[in-house]
Amino acid sequence: MVGWSVLREPANDAAADIDPLSLRIDRREEGSWQSVTTKINLTSASGSKTLYFVIGFGVVCGRLSGERVCIERPLEFFVPAGQTAAEHQWVSATMRTLSLAARGGFLVKALADLRKVSWDRGPVWYGRSKSGKGLVHDSEVAAIAWAIQQELQRRGYLDEHGNERPVAELAAHYANTRAFRDAPARDAGQSPAAAPMPPLPGLLAERCPQCRGGMAMKDGCPTCLDCGWSKCG
Repeated sequence: MVGWSVLREPANDAAADIDPLSLRIDRREEGSWQSVTTKINLTSASGSKTLYFVIGFGVVCGRLSGERVCIERPLEFFVPAGQTAAEHQWVSATMRTLSLAARGGFLVKALADLRKVSWDRGPVWYGRSKSGKGLVHDSEVAAIAWAIQQELQRRGYLDEHGNERPVAELAAHYANTRAFRDAPARDAGQSPAAAPMPPLPGLLAERCPQCRGGMAMKDGCPTCLDCGWSKCG
């Protein structure tokens, strides 16, 4: 996959700082963009259900302390059609609203609000706390919102409290990620994908044995960010 960028440079050097976290993005640019697809299994009174959701990332640039900075910011959220039967329209509309919130610069608050959404079909079980205890959510949307928060934490965008990391950290994270993606092969027999990946905030130094992707801690287990492989099985 290739990335797309939303570049908003200040008009001149005397311009005030522009926070790339809160910069409003009116619309998504055409073309391809970096994305991650996550599979989750929800359990409710009606049984178990598997869902996939997709997060699309765009590169947003601003100015910090007089210097141009760029970060990779989540701007698009959607759940592919045909997964939630009668509830799909509700979930799909919620993801559209979340995308608008992300492009408006208030994603963290929107996710926190979605965590409070309830429905009339009973609790939904998904995920575990740090202590290993199963988590209960008030609706499918609330469970999906929690799963999105966890994915953004693994990507290094949110901290463990669900807040956005400082711009300086996100900019360094993006710079390292971009350097890795663009790195040439070290020799003729080595592909760029096989080049050593530099440690990024929130990531582990080791590589996934299945796909060589980046690893991060999830529910106390080293887990691959790309294919989902986990040391805990």
